[in-house]
Amino acid sequence: MKLSTFILSSAISCVLITSTASAAVSAEQAAKLGNELTPLGATKAANADGSIPAWSGGLTEIPAGYQPGKHHVDPYASDAIKVTITAANMDQYKDKLSDGQKALLKKYASFKINIYPTHRSASYPQRVYDATKANATTAKLADNGNGIKDAIVGIPFPIPANGLEVIWNHIVRYRGEAVQRWLNQAAVTVDGKYVLVKLVDEFVFQYVKAGVKLADLDNVLLYFKQAIKAPARLAGSVLLVHETFNQIKEPRRAWVYNPGQRRVRRAPNISYDNPGTAADGLRTSDDFDMFNGAPDRYDWTLIGKKEIYVPYNSYNLHSDKHQYSDVLKKGHINSDLARYELHRVWVVEAKLKEGSRHIYGKRIFYIDEDSWQVLMIDKYDNRGQIWRVSEGHVINYYDQQLLWTTLEVQYDLQSARYLVLGLNNQEKMYDFSVKRKKANYTPSSLRRAGRR
Repeated sequence: MKLSTFILSSAISCVLITSTASAAVSAEQAAKLGNELTPLGATKAANADGSIPAWSGGLTEIPAGYQPGKHHVDPYASDAIKVTITAANMDQYKDKLSDGQKALLKKYASFKINIYPTHRSASYPQRVYDATKANATTAKLADNGNGIKDAIVGIPFPIPANGLEVIWNHIVRYRGEAVQRWLNQAAVTVDGKYVLVKLVDEFVFQYVKAGVKLADLDNVLLYFKQAIKAPARLAGSVLLVHETFNQIKEPRRAWVYNPGQRRVRRAPNISYDNPGTAADGLRTSDDFDMFNGAPDRYDWTLIGKKEIYVPYNSYNLHSDKHQYSDVLKKGHINSDLARYELHRVWVVEAKLKEGSRHIYGKRIFYIDEDSWQVLMIDKYDNRGQIWRVSEGHVINYYDQQLLWTTLEVQYDLQSARYLVLGLNNQEKMYDFSVKRKKANYTPSSLRRAGRR
């Protein structure tokens, strides 16, 4: 990865920043938010040739034809493909491709990257912008970067000084106050076969609740519950997680309900590189939501910013007009349904600390400047070989004003298999209006969830 290809942010003064020291920015720096920077800290201006436009508020209007509670209409459906990148022409675009994308293009002759016009669609409620500006002058990393303090609701580090601050921005980014999701996971074999694992999950994002104070949270960042509905051999299992701010000081609290035993058990292994739920070994626990959990096993280096082709505005992939068989193909998802755009991303390298254990020796994160959502990850094994490539295909849920994944894909280059999480083309749309209480996320609630 050549440093000459990177566009350094005005927020940093050197190319490589490895320190975990953190200090809130000055009021003068914070004043840039909403002016030359967007309210969340991205560069507001267009790039040099205009291929990345200026941010003008994101997608804030509901497109014609959208019906509340239904899948989201594509506001950019009339866009034409600008270029298609394949293994044959990838060298022309190599400076705007990740190593993982290059590896996918080389491995699968049918894999291609369709490039569309760039739309900076990320938008959020005003209270998130206001909180982000307030956080900028107060937020700090805590306990060597294993937690954060003096921040609430908004992005804690809109003008980041190091890689840990960037990854914390992803961890606590706004995804609504609560949501219930109906979705599917599929581990696709070498010959293209799969079994759908039907899931219903719920989040309550304590950190972003309107009017919340940091002292109100009891050190809980979010509550999460996930129930398996199919296939029959897995149905009835339920996972419950209380996600803590600092998982070194107070580890993640997790429980599972086993329908065969009809028992609730503590689940201390739902973390790090332990296998993800019903993922056939293709996803670690901390792969969920592109990255989650404690960052303590890695050294985090902020490389800078780069203009790169990333999955974005993936409304076609999200459409209820497609069957799951339309999406899931041999080797990779259907490239004709995926959309890529040129965006500026923060690039962060996570390198496994000496003496720490994880199946990934190194990860390179590509994080959207407009939303702090991780869009892609290149993952290396402990021999230094690229192993897995993750893609987060995102849309703006414009009825809520938030940008989040509609599909997560984990490609395993060594086994020629892949995993998708989030398939919901033929399911109910996410419900962001769901009301839940703390009592809904107690261990005793798991038995009731498993019997439904």
